[in-house]
Amino acid sequence: MSFVPFSIPSLSESQKEELANRLANVHYPQELDANVGWSYGAPRWAVAPMVDAWRNAFDWEKSRAEMNRWKHYRGDIEDINLHFVHEPSTKSDAIPIILLHGWPSTFYEFHKLIDPLRDGVNGGQTYHVVVPSLPGYGFSSPPTTTGFDCGKMGSIFNTLMVKLGYTKYMVFGTDWGAVIGKWIAVHRSENCKAFLTSMPLSVPPIPTVKNVMSHPLQVVKFLSSIPLGFDAVYGNGAVKIVGRSFMDVENNNDAGYRAIQGTRPYTLAYSLTDSPVGLLAWLLEKYHAWTYHPGDTEGTVLPDTITQDEFLTQITIYWMTKTIGPSTRLYYEVFQGKQVNSLSLEAISIPHGYTIYEGEMMKMPAEWINLTANLVFFTKHNLGGHFAALEEDALLLDDIQRFTKKVGRKPFD
Repeated sequence: MSFVPFSIPSLSESQKEELANRLANVHYPQELDANVGWSYGAPRWAVAPMVDAWRNAFDWEKSRAEMNRWKHYRGDIEDINLHFVHEPSTKSDAIPIILLHGWPSTFYEFHKLIDPLRDGVNGGQTYHVVVPSLPGYGFSSPPTTTGFDCGKMGSIFNTLMVKLGYTKYMVFGTDWGAVIGKWIAVHRSENCKAFLTSMPLSVPPIPTVKNVMSHPLQVVKFLSSIPLGFDAVYGNGAVKIVGRSFMDVENNNDAGYRAIQGTRPYTLAYSLTDSPVGLLAWLLEKYHAWTYHPGDTEGTVLPDTITQDEFLTQITIYWMTKTIGPSTRLYYEVFQGKQVNSLSLEAISIPHGYTIYEGEMMKMPAEWINLTANLVFFTKHNLGGHFAALEEDALLLDDIQRFTKKVGRKPFD
């Protein structure tokens, strides 16, 4: 197995011409006369200016130059031609860390963390930083067989770290990266020695025989929250769930995309792959809804913490690589395989940390996570959202360093 240096490419002349032509000749859908905000999805008043910015203001070469400051590689692992950034520290006591993104994101989500983690800014811990593109996301090749779920991705990433010489390392994961990270923490604990996430995968203290015998007070507390409400029992905003199930569209309006991507990703992929505007609108809704807006959310597009160029860089990566379709298939593989349900019940024995950001779509109290994890670090922020590395990079950097300090250097020796 060998890894070959890789550079983020320019758009080809044909790609530039096609994109410019498609963005200049848009067929916008009909909308209601009244402004209904974002309740029906991404409105034209939000999409059209972003399309104009992509066509006339965004400079892919500027983003490309930033990304190519880092060392990129590609290599084959388990039938995937995997892309990753590898920025090793020069310090002898640096700790290996792999940063795992999710959907609808790319490795670029961590662009503001790579240098500070590697260099140990402000006298902090230094890290050997590895940032892969998930298989089928951006510059990693898509899976070509069914059943390619988070477990298979976790196996690939563990192999990557070991092949790089990092037989003991830590993981930070968000979104699907959080699910993959938990799989690694549970199933590859001989190599993964600490796991931090901003989106935990756990279950409440339901009244099983084991929970009743081992955690009776937590069970009673949870049962009382059913009639009284989570806020009354656990505190305002301490619990935030995505419905009663993965695709509970009746109780969670945000579950619609999961229902589509988890059941019919092929059909959706035609429009998102063929239409750059369709792609932009589908993802813009998520970058609006899943981020933290301190004021009016209905009248804004992106929060001030995510720039227009950052969003369009993410979109351009998906568009130029034609990987939006493969990226959505992960929902199908995980949902059809019931992987989230089974993995939620598995216990984490290695040191685990959970950092909560205000706008995150899922939140759980520490006592829930403690049921199936060795939780050594728990912190809350009243800022940030689902894309914490983009929105509040300084806070996340501090979280990673404080979690590492809590874990200590010894597990990585």
